[in-house]
Amino acid sequence: MQTKPDISLAMWWRAGVTGMVSYLDAAAIVTTSIALVIYLREWGNTALIGPLSGLLTLMIAVGAVVGGRLGDRYGRKTIFTLTMLIYIIGSAILVLAGGMPAIWCGIIILGFAVGADLPVSLAMIAEEAPDGARAKLLQFSHMLWILGIATTAALGAMFGHLGLSGGRWLYGHILLVSIAVLLARLTLSESKEWLRARELERTRPAAAAAGIIASGAWKNLFRLPWLAAMVATGLFYSLANISANTNGQFATYIYTEIIGVSVSLASGLNLLNTCICFTFVLLFMRVVDGENRFRWFLFAAALQVTGPLMVVIFGVQLPAMLTMLILCSIGGALAGEPMYKIWSQELFPTLLRSSAQGMTIAFTRVVAAVVALFTPQILSSGLRNLYIFIFIVMSAAMLIGIFWVARLPKASVLQSRSAQSDPSLTHQERKDHVTN
Repeated sequence: MQTKPDISLAMWWRAGVTGMVSYLDAAAIVTTSIALVIYLREWGNTALIGPLSGLLTLMIAVGAVVGGRLGDRYGRKTIFTLTMLIYIIGSAILVLAGGMPAIWCGIIILGFAVGADLPVSLAMIAEEAPDGARAKLLQFSHMLWILGIATTAALGAMFGHLGLSGGRWLYGHILLVSIAVLLARLTLSESKEWLRARELERTRPAAAAAGIIASGAWKNLFRLPWLAAMVATGLFYSLANISANTNGQFATYIYTEIIGVSVSLASGLNLLNTCICFTFVLLFMRVVDGENRFRWFLFAAALQVTGPLMVVIFGVQLPAMLTMLILCSIGGALAGEPMYKIWSQELFPTLLRSSAQGMTIAFTRVVAAVVALFTPQILSSGLRNLYIFIFIVMSAAMLIGIFWVARLPKASVLQSRSAQSDPSLTHQERKDHVTN
């Protein structure tokens, strides 16, 4: 029977400080969706909301690829310190913006910074977590993401009516939080696992070239078995994210314009969704490191697939939508982005970990942006058609998760086998290699 690891307050602090990028990611997206309306009414055409939101998504994708790669080459702390500095600059520009040029510039910088930070910070959480608690601490970062949505939405309700000053208050919130996160991160040390992996790569170049030690060479990411893991996790995450992204972007429109409820009720339902998801992320933290994790994933996956079927089967009515919301909120607390974060740490060696995540995060953001472009056309053909599409996509994602991603061997297992076959490695090097 596996004993539960003792997670000290220092470990929670480290995971929280590192994982705050998830909070800032959600806060940047929600803040921009609210503040852009305010700014564009004053300085520009509100038709630019779509292009600017798309630009933010694109820059997150670009940042994820660049930051993920740099994080593997130059260290976790170095890169997530720089990315937080860039985030501060971007949010400061948007706070002080005096016209549209500053808005364009701020969106580009902010999006790049949050994208570059995400894969590096997630890798850092996993590498510094104690044995048996890695998944739990990664799940904790998802709680911070939900908190970022809820806090920013609440601030939007408080300051949204204040015009330009309201927009500045909203961006001021993420500016202040990012400054606090940067100061807290300066107290952290570099990932010990990354340091060990870099030392092995440096001292054993022949073994690295032979694949016995997983080197951080970019070309290795596009070779088996790491390429298969990257494609599998990328497909799972991008497809599973479509449901959450669609409900997030279009839920209020669907509730008010198609179902016919008030904006207040729609907002209440969105808040209910957030509360359910937060609660079940917290509950799943208790099981994600246990031996029954896959069974819980199957349960959550079934809910993810069943949710959109409620609208398809029972029609466009509030009870069906409410049932779908509850099922998808519970299922998404594990069988979605939280599970992607866990798998992405387990399936890649240390020196390829953030590079692989950068690629899959970028792919997922681009897919979400493309699907969002076509969602209004699908909606115009009928709400049931939209949820037939989501049912098909979600079914594909869960099948990929169950029959492909979950069956892939962990990086530690593959590298341990390779290390045992190299007689030139010392006993300590073989032991170190298991975690790298």
